Formats: sequence, C-alpha cells, structure tokens
Amino acid sequence: MKLDVLLGLQWGDEGKGKIVDVLAPKYDVIARFQGGPNAGHTLEFNKIKHVLHTIPSGVFREETVNIIGNGVVIDPVIFKQEIDELKELNVDLTKNLYISKRAHLILPSHRILDAASEKAKGKTKIGSTLKGIGPTYMDKTGRNGLRVGDIINPGFKEKYEFLTNKHKDLLKQYDFDYNLKEYEESWFKGIEIIKQFKLIESEHEVNTYLNEEKLVLAEGAQGTLLDIDFGSYPFVTSSNTICAGACTGLGVAPNKIGNVIGIFKAYCTRVGSGPFPTELENEEGETLRKQGHEFGATTGRPRRCGWLDLPALKYSVMLNGVTELIVTKADVLSGFDTLKICTHYKFNGKEIDYLPFEVNEPLEPVFKEFKGWKEDITEIDSYEKLPQEFKDYLLYIEKVVKVPIKIVSVGPNRAQTILR
Repeated sequence: MKLDVLLGLQWGDEGKGKIVDVLAPKYDVIARFQGGPNAGHTLEFNKIKHVLHTIPSGVFREETVNIIGNGVVIDPVIFKQEIDELKELNVDLTKNLYISKRAHLILPSHRILDAASEKAKGKTKIGSTLKGIGPTYMDKTGRNGLRVGDIINPGFKEKYEFLTNKHKDLLKQYDFDYNLKEYEESWFKGIEIIKQFKLIESEHEVNTYLNEEKLVLAEGAQGTLLDIDFGSYPFVTSSNTICAGACTGLGVAPNKIGNVIGIFKAYCTRVGSGPFPTELENEEGETLRKQGHEFGATTGRPRRCGWLDLPALKYSVMLNGVTELIVTKADVLSGFDTLKICTHYKFNGKEIDYLPFEVNEPLEPVFKEFKGWKEDITEIDSYEKLPQEFKDYLLYIEKVVKVPIKIVSVGPNRAQTILR
C-alpha cells in the first residue's frame, strides 16, 4: 500500500484542515509530517468551529489514528491547550493520537529567541509567527535539539538546562527583555501531558501500517511557496513543506508515495512579508479579504489578497508531482463582475510563464480576464449546478496546469464540498 500526501500549493491558509476532515473517513491513519504550532487548520461541522495547530486534522473521526511525525516541532504549552480544548468537545485522544519520539520540542527560550531576532531585524523582518519554529529547527540541524523521546529518559532536565543556558548566552546580543520563568511552569506541565500519549518510533509505525494495507494520509502544513528550499526565500518557513518533506518527516521511501493531493484557493493570499506578484492593494483586494474572512487562524493578522497566480501554481504542481487538485474558497469570488488570473510575468523585458529564482525582484503580472457570476454558490451540492462562468474558470485552470480538479469547496463547513 502507498501513502497519499495532502498539501498546500500556495503560501499556506489553503483550507487543508477542512479537506483532511472531509477525506478522513477514507483513511485509517492521518499523519502530520512537518511544521508546528505556526499552522492553523480550521475545521467546521455540526455548528462547531475548531482550529488545530499541532494535532492532525483527523481527530474528530473516532476510528482514525492520528500521528504527529518526526518532522513536526512541538510546543508543549500549545499542545496542552489543544488537548484541553478538545476535551471540552468530548474528544479523548489518548487512544488514537501517537507522537513520534523523534519530533523536536520548542523550548520557552526558542520562543524568546524568535521574538528577539525578529525585533532586531526591524523593517527587514520576515513576518515570523513568533512561535519559536525557526530557532527550534536551527537547533535540530545544529544537533543541539531536545526530542520527545528525551522526556522519558534520565538526564532530561540536565539537557533542558544546558540548551536553555546556551540560548541565554545568545540572547545577550539582543536588546530584549524577557521572563523565562513565566513560561517554564506551563511548559513542564505540557511535558507531563505529552507523557500521557503513546510515544512511538513513527517511521516503523507508518511503514507497518502500509505493509498491513492500511490507508495513510500525510498532512502538510503551511504551503509549497513557503518551503525552506523552494519558497520565496528568505520569506519562508523553516521546514520542507513539499511532498518530499513527507518522506523525511515520516520516514517513508519515495516509492511509497501514492496520490499527491494539492489544495489551492480560487485566489491567492499571503500572511507576513515577502513577494506577492498578484497582490491587490485596492478595493478588490479588500473585498476578497472581507468576503473570505482572511485573517490568520494562528496569528489573527489580516492576510494580503490577490488574484490567482498560475505560474506559481504550475511551479507547485511540478515540485510536488500533484496528481489531483482541490480548489477552496470558491464562494468568495461570487459577486465580482470580472475575475482575473495571472498567466505570465513581465520580467527583465520578457514575458515568462514560470516562477524564477529572482522571485523577490519585481514581477509584473499579465492577466487573463473572466466573466464573473452573481449567484451565491454556498448551498450548491453538485458540479452541474455551478454557474457556467465558474466552470469556465475551473476548466481554464485545468487546461493550463494539466491536473484534474477533483473537489470544489464552496464554504468552510464539512458539508459544503462538491465532488467531481
């Protein structure tokens, strides 16, 4: 059996949480493979709206096993908050949430380092979520990190103190006030909560599930254009958000990858700093923001909004080997007289149809216009009933990208999902 991968194809916030929740009944196992509490996966169903940050999005399906893989970084404080909030919804995860012993821990001092570093950058800041993600991955690659498996071994406190003292030395270079003790108490309470769960060697566990013909879905966080290697560097996250990250973040071989499900919004959004060729800093952009409720699920920051960018989408499809597409937030486009899709960029006096290395330099978008539609599509339950103008919009995307769109989301609720 092969593992399917679901990931975002833009700058994150594509609606991955909802789609994983919709697809979860098809799978025995949902496994997060990278990122950390900088993710915000929103699920809506039965008048419940819930945001997950670290925990996989299959938690509301009782039969589903959920795995936090080795590629994820975990903040015990935020993890405990998530568990407490799920308990209030009568969701008990002690039986079906497993945590990789190889997953790295975000220390209180990682968060302080993140905030101090971002403040010092001033106008050149990258728009960090200030969750300590970057410093944690830096310690991981620097071979200094603390892992989940360390918390059940003798000498954990000594390892914690050693790394924390190293961070205190680093903080001396910044003009930044902080109170470490304030955060430490809740951090160690979170460690005790983590100990209540099944701590596993996830690479063995996931491969055993596959050998037993179990259906496994790897859930990505953030989006392809935020990948540490292939995103709009340095305005990126600290992990590999692309399909290859599922191999390293769960311990599965490339030949074990099956379907690659790519999610994209019917338009584009971005949180924080960095290039955004199709950004609309006008009334149309504000309309997209208001109609799409475009505010970060994790940070609450208003998202920058713009028209769909096909060169960027094709780039993401290529990098991930996407086999099927899912479009979300389609309902947000209702009411526009005219819609636009970026088909090319003007760059150095030429028209190009690909995302270049020089993504941080000015790329002037070249647009193709489409007729909009006025109908509210949030209650439509079949592809045939959708406005022809919207179907023309989708057919053009499929023609250019050369990958079929299998699912259309017309609202945030689990039920507002059209299968093609």
